[in-house]
Amino acid sequence: MVDLDVQTFSVVVASASVVAGIIYYSLQIRSQTKARQTDLIIRLYSLVASREFLEAWETVRYRKIESLSQYKEKYSSFTEVSQVNTVLGELGMLLRRKLIDVNLVYDLTGGMPMIAWEKLKPINDDVKKNRGLESDSFDYLYNEMKKREQQLSKHGV
Repeated sequence: MVDLDVQTFSVVVASASVVAGIIYYSLQIRSQTKARQTDLIIRLYSLVASREFLEAWETVRYRKIESLSQYKEKYSSFTEVSQVNTVLGELGMLLRRKLIDVNLVYDLTGGMPMIAWEKLKPINDDVKKNRGLESDSFDYLYNEMKKREQQLSKHGV
């Protein structure tokens, strides 16, 4: 009879240990996930708030853009356009892969991606045409941000 109670007690303790281990492991995974998300947000913010990116955006924002060839001829450098396209394309790629959501992009950038997309459309259309592409990650970002804007306006926000 004592053996049965000891055996039962051992099974209960072993089961409780397994359950405690699973709970601990779940909490650790949740904690690691939040730490990774926080790290990603900090890295993205550092990217879009970097002096290099902000200077590129400021330069592009106030230039007259009609086409890729006109831009190259008039300004000789294409670096600032590439910088803006690359950063916003990266955000679009992360968004497409569901590694970030559109609200995070908006929190990081406000409406700047939509303004940039519309400003750079003549150049980006030429680049996509030359590469045989219909759309890219920057287009995806723009479309998702437009959807977000429309949803918010529907709900009166």
